[in-house]
Amino acid sequence: MKITYREMGEGQPFIIAHGLFGFSDNWQSHANKLADYYRVILVDQRNHGHSDWSEVHTYDAMADDLYELIQELDLKNVILMGHSMGGKTVMRFAQKYTDLLDKLIVVDMGVKQYPMHHREIIDAILAIDLNVIHTRAGAEEELSKSISSFGIRQFLLKNLFWKEKKQLAWRMNIAVLEREMPEILKPLEEMEVFTPTLFIRGELSNYILDEDWNEIEDFFPDSELVSIPNAGHWVHSEAPKEFLEAVLSFCLR
Repeated sequence: MKITYREMGEGQPFIIAHGLFGFSDNWQSHANKLADYYRVILVDQRNHGHSDWSEVHTYDAMADDLYELIQELDLKNVILMGHSMGGKTVMRFAQKYTDLLDKLIVVDMGVKQYPMHHREIIDAILAIDLNVIHTRAGAEEELSKSISSFGIRQFLLKNLFWKEKKQLAWRMNIAVLEREMPEILKPLEEMEVFTPTLFIRGELSNYILDEDWNEIEDFFPDSELVSIPNAGHWVHSEAPKEFLEAVLSFCLR
């Protein structure tokens, strides 16, 4: 399936895949800085952003979407980075198409099975009746009933757009994402990848625990881990300077 993308800069290709409920806009500020060094390509994964919706939402399918884009643009020696769900997408891509990669960066995502922890967010989104609520302020008021974090509310509200006059709609396919949540949370298939790989975690996040590292190294033997202090799961937005320094230190060796 063809996915939507935009690019900036020139040189070695550097592709960034966002996480669940996100889209390419979430990475714009980092892309602007990375574009001083690379040809940066921001993608909207299927069922997110401006890309098409699909009834299929598996890591194989999302990895194949990236492969189709790379073939279309005739890219080689790619640096591939993904956050959260995007992290599992790029890890699966590396397992299937390792010869296309130069380096891999996985942001706050491990290889293990994760428990269901998005129920509150899904329920909050489903509680917004867009046939009744016709303003962003009204949607935020509804979200605030169950989501106390202002940052998370703003992150979700970026997905709202004006479908037509006085009619808001979601850019994400929430019905499929809810149904396919077991697929999104499943572990990575067991397979070794020898691509040089950087894992970045926020020290306050529980996505990559110390006890997870041995298993991660079994999958990615040529890997290293950087922990960024005072940052959680959205480490790239909570500690942008430290995050970018870690990325460039790894990529520019």
